[in-house]
Amino acid sequence: MSDFSSQQIVEALRSGVPSRTVGAYFSEARPAMMRQVRGKLAALQEAEPVEGMIFTGSYGEGKTHLLNTVFSLAAESNMVVSHVAIGKESPIDKPEQLYQKVIAATFLPGAKQPGFRAKIEESLTPGSGITGELLAYTAKEMETDRLYYLLRALIGAQDEDAREVLMADLEGDFTTDAVVKRCYRSVTGKAAKFSQSFSKKKHVKDYFHFISHLFHCFGYSGWVLLFDEAELMGRFSKKARAKGYCVIDSFLHPDPKLEQTLSFFAFSSSYAEDVIDKKNDTETVKAVFEMDPEALKSANNTLNAIINAPELSPMNKEEIREILINIQEFHGLAYDWKPAVSPETLMQATETGGYLLRTKIRAAIEFLDQLYQYGEAGETRINELGKENLDEEDIPELEVL
Repeated sequence: MSDFSSQQIVEALRSGVPSRTVGAYFSEARPAMMRQVRGKLAALQEAEPVEGMIFTGSYGEGKTHLLNTVFSLAAESNMVVSHVAIGKESPIDKPEQLYQKVIAATFLPGAKQPGFRAKIEESLTPGSGITGELLAYTAKEMETDRLYYLLRALIGAQDEDAREVLMADLEGDFTTDAVVKRCYRSVTGKAAKFSQSFSKKKHVKDYFHFISHLFHCFGYSGWVLLFDEAELMGRFSKKARAKGYCVIDSFLHPDPKLEQTLSFFAFSSSYAEDVIDKKNDTETVKAVFEMDPEALKSANNTLNAIINAPELSPMNKEEIREILINIQEFHGLAYDWKPAVSPETLMQATETGGYLLRTKIRAAIEFLDQLYQYGEAGETRINELGKENLDEEDIPELEVL
């Protein structure tokens, strides 16, 4: 009987579209890099201070696959995970816009779909311990007191429209101070007196801090943020890139109020040369932050982190061999057959698939597809026992399983 989960893995690999399911089953690839990742996740789980990580890789060499592997490992460790691709719709230089994209792509452990509204509604009830903790936190630990009034209003709101507006605000669709005040008055009968007007550009950190504390109160072991396609920053303006570098540093070296949070950024291998060097970003950040030494230091931290980031180099033959063996096993489970082909034969079948890991994987699956459907692929044939046959003129040194 064919195995549906194995079919999903094979189809995801065939399409070339990165998948969290695939990441869960291929977490042993790139052992050196994975040792770093596992070490950081372990430190996060123990609530130890841990720096974020930047890594680089060429197109098709598995950057998104690695992030998906981190996603699976974190979720298995009872961590919340957010996975966002940097770009025009989620600009790293504008945290107030980035926040909404991050929240929209946030998965609780074990969840198939993003979001945590149901968890908030279940847990934040009048008089509950978590409610009391969060109200005390928003009253004392935030730069502004907006979230205190918003939370009080949300907990007591009976009107569905008001609850929707307040919940949407928590998710990054920020409403006005006037609406928060009106909702607070309708629930408590009292006037909300803000200590200062809220500015989403200036005070969005309060929201990131609050969400991290919320996850802590829910009992999760950390919050892992995965930022893919970070090289698209190269298309931003000079000033936007300079600001973006500062934001990245704030995730790599999080404020203590960003509780148990760990971030990973994937850049292309060519970013340092094509953007930092050719566009002279070192001088750009000096000019942009001439009067702000702290911001300049922060931006330079990120520039150095990108330049010195570990790279996903092309896999060696032994690493590719192990991946292809796993693919062969999944293909057999997916379609209920036993493709008893030697790893060497499968390796040879990928030689015409180009040098990228992605294309080698797809070539191997196409080879297995042909054997499954027609009993032969190229010079290789499957006999009635499900084993490969080679004619005398066919590469005699290949080992038959």
